[in-house]
Parts: sequence; structure tokens; C-alpha cells
Amino acid sequence: MQSWIDSANRADGPFPVQNLPYGIFSRDPALQEPVCGVAIGDMILDLAVLEQAGLMDMGNGPVFDLPFLNGFMELGPEAWTGLRQYLTEILRKGGDDALSGNPELQKAALFPLADATMFMPFLVAEFTDFYASKHHATHVGTLFRGAENALPPNWLHMPIGYNGRASSVVVSGSDIHRPMGQIKPDDAETPHFGPAQRVDFELELGAVIGVATEMGQPVSTAQADKMIFGYVLLNDWSARDIQAWEYQPLGPFQAKAFGTSISPWVVPKAALERLRCKAVAPDKPLLPYLSEQKPGLYDITLEASIQPENATRATTICRTNYNRMYYSSAQQLAHHASSGCPMNCGDLLGSGTISGPETSEYGSLLEKSEAGQKPFILDTGETRTFIEDYDRITLTGWAQGDGYRIGFGECTGRIIPPLPEPDWKN
Repeated sequence: MQSWIDSANRADGPFPVQNLPYGIFSRDPALQEPVCGVAIGDMILDLAVLEQAGLMDMGNGPVFDLPFLNGFMELGPEAWTGLRQYLTEILRKGGDDALSGNPELQKAALFPLADATMFMPFLVAEFTDFYASKHHATHVGTLFRGAENALPPNWLHMPIGYNGRASSVVVSGSDIHRPMGQIKPDDAETPHFGPAQRVDFELELGAVIGVATEMGQPVSTAQADKMIFGYVLLNDWSARDIQAWEYQPLGPFQAKAFGTSISPWVVPKAALERLRCKAVAPDKPLLPYLSEQKPGLYDITLEASIQPENATRATTICRTNYNRMYYSSAQQLAHHASSGCPMNCGDLLGSGTISGPETSEYGSLLEKSEAGQKPFILDTGETRTFIEDYDRITLTGWAQGDGYRIGFGECTGRIIPPLPEPDWKN
């Protein structure tokens, strides 16, 4: 299947007609409020324009002339499927000519992707981050507790996670201030307060929840899968030196609350259906509520790169795949709701750092530098253990179909110096 928009037909292009990811954009933020759009080739299809032209009626009034996708997501899976089928039909070559045969509407509805300003694609209701890659958990556990005690006893029985901060989830391109916090070096008797020196990235995939549940209502993994609207790239920035002092006994807190970056495009779950793949067989039998009736992972190639401020180009420091995960997003969601915790439209579930068995697949600098003990050299000559000021981290991802590619775009962010400390006495 090809599109009548030629730029959508490149075999290595991220946004073919088989993808159709959703995002929030503005043609000119000074003149136009952000609205909902769909990426197709090197263009954005303005859904608000189509809605105003009467081509799309979701039955509950306008939902696309809004600066977030939540209004559409709340309509549920049937509406998601119906709109996707309609968009595919008007964008595919030889399909409905409501758009392809109307030059005036094309001029109003299609806008160059390169000229658009992108915004947060949805209002984040809650953010939960998991720790669900066995390779990552084993690498990190071995660094701090030795190979014999790398995984905590509960790890092989359930997806471990923690509730993060929705308020600090930002769209790709946003700068992140180096966090301040309590730090206690190993050779110090007491902690001090100051800027984190061990700022890290975490290469993750984020599941965007589109269906809410009632308080007290558990869901199966099959139901959980249907609740997922789509996926984004996610970088859960981490301050490892703050984390090392604070995480006992309750886990991460300020070390991960200062910023989480997501890509501006939400790839619909439907675009990935043909690219599902099975997880490895669990080391120990899982309890029935975590069983899956169909493969819960996807064959998604993921990369991370770092580019210092004056470097001429970025250095790829990780290339791995989402199929390395031990627990799927559906299992994570089913576990999250199992206690009766209500889930909301706009909830964001981070997969946890995605790592593979090889050094080239380590999805964090904590692993790559062996907790700062093993510096590595970038292609442009700089040496790193952790992120320095003005370093830019970029995550990319794509799933390869038969003659087409489902791209996620980029999730990029730069660490900048902390803001000045206040007068603590006033």
C-alpha cells in the first residue's frame, strides 16, 4: 500500500501510510493555537481542518481543534479504529479522493513537517516507570550487589515499578536543568547538597493509556492491551548520585523527578500489530493474572546517541530492541491495575531502561561506564562517563515492516546548568 503523497513512499521514511502517528502541532505558535495532526511523509495532516470541513464527525462535537489528544483517546478503541481506517482510505493511493481530489482542501490541511512547532501530544494524567528489562536489571544489580544477588527475589514474579511525576514530563526538544539534591559520596560521613554529577539517560518506550478504569477494577492482560492507545519514545533522565543516597528503602524519588522526555508522535498500537513478537520464556512461571494470550512485545529497533555542545556530530552509544524486554506493557498495565488502582486516559507507563546482553546494547550510561568506573571515548574525541552540561541525548526508534518502516521520530533533550540556588534563609 502506498500513498498519493510521494514523500510517504520512501522505504526508509518514518511516516508511511501504514503508520499515521498522532501529534499536536502549530503552524505558527504566535498566531495559531496547537491542534491535532497526523504525520504522513514529510507533511502533517491537520485533523482540525478536516473536522471543520465536515469530513470527520466523531459524534461528540469537535475533538481535534484542541491542544491535546485526550479528547479523541477518551472515545475508545472503536473510534480509534474507525478514524484510522478513514485516514488510511483518504491517504492511500487509489482510495477515497475526498482529499486527494480537492487541491483547495489539500492546501488548507497539509503542512510541511519541517516547519511545524511540536507540543506535548497529550495531557499526562499519571506517570509510572517500570524496571522490566532483565538485561538492564541484571547489569545494574551486578554492579552494586554482585552477580549472585543481581535480581531482587520478586523481580522474576512481577513487573517492578514506581510512581513518577507527570508534572515533569516534557516534549522532545525541551532542555532539562541539571538537578540539585542531597549527595553522599562513599567516603563521606554526611551528605552535602549540590548539583548532581552523575546525570544519566534511560532508553525506554512509553505506553499511552487511552481507556480509564474504575477504582477497584482489575484487568486482564488482554483487556490491558486494548486499553493502550499507542507508544512514544521515552527518556527518563536520572541522577545516579542522588539516587544512590535516597533510594533505600522506598526507591527512586528526586533522582528521577526532575525530567522525563517523550517523542512528539504517538505511534498507534494498530500500526505495530503485524510486528508483534514473543518475549523469552520466563525463568519462573508467572501468576495467571500476568499470562498473555498473544505476543506482547514488538520488534522495534531503538538507538541512543550523545552529542557534546561543540561536537560536529552525534555518537551512537546504544542500539538495542524492544523485544529484549522481559515484561510487556500489557503485563505492566495489568499488574498496575491488579490492586484496584484506577487507570486514567492519559496515563503514561515507561517500560524501564531497555538493554540487551551486549555492551553496545546498554540503554544507560550507568551500565556503559560501569557506574562511572570505565570512561568511554566518543567518535569526536570527547571522553564521558555521565552526561555533561550541554550534551544532547537523542533517542530514535523504528519497526521494520515488509517494504515500509514504522518510525517514532526523535526524542531529544539537552542537559543545561541548574538554576541559581535560592536564599535558603528566606
